[in-house]
Amino acid sequence: MNIGEASRRSGLPPKTIRYYEEVGLVRPARAQNGYRDYRDRDVHLLRFLQRSRSLGFSIEEARKLLALYADDNRHSEDVRSMASGRIAEIDRKIAELQSLKRSLVLLAEQCPGNAGPDCPILDEIAGDGTFSPRRGTAV
Repeated sequence: MNIGEASRRSGLPPKTIRYYEEVGLVRPARAQNGYRDYRDRDVHLLRFLQRSRSLGFSIEEARKLLALYADDNRHSEDVRSMASGRIAEIDRKIAELQSLKRSLVLLAEQCPGNAGPDCPILDEIAGDGTFSPRRGTAV
């Protein structure tokens, strides 16, 4: 099948499929005319990659997962370890986002939200509050 059909079946854009080929994650056969010739197995691997990436695994982690998937002698502890690492990273990002949210909520509560120019949100973003974009000069 051509890349368009592989794209339709896998749910990945052709550009992503070409990238996965470029980095060696998939290796479609080539037809006599030189065009890529995707097989059902390639589409299966593309779906595997799509799902692993949607779970937040990096390209290199997806490569390792593919290798583990292909290894009949794999140890499930290796896969679980990778998942645990991903979970820890997600927890770290959630904590960071919660902290950002708390900061922004506090700033929003301090902003009068009226027709006046004063806004602690902009003051915080500016850092020191010494630049006035309305005048284009330092205050």
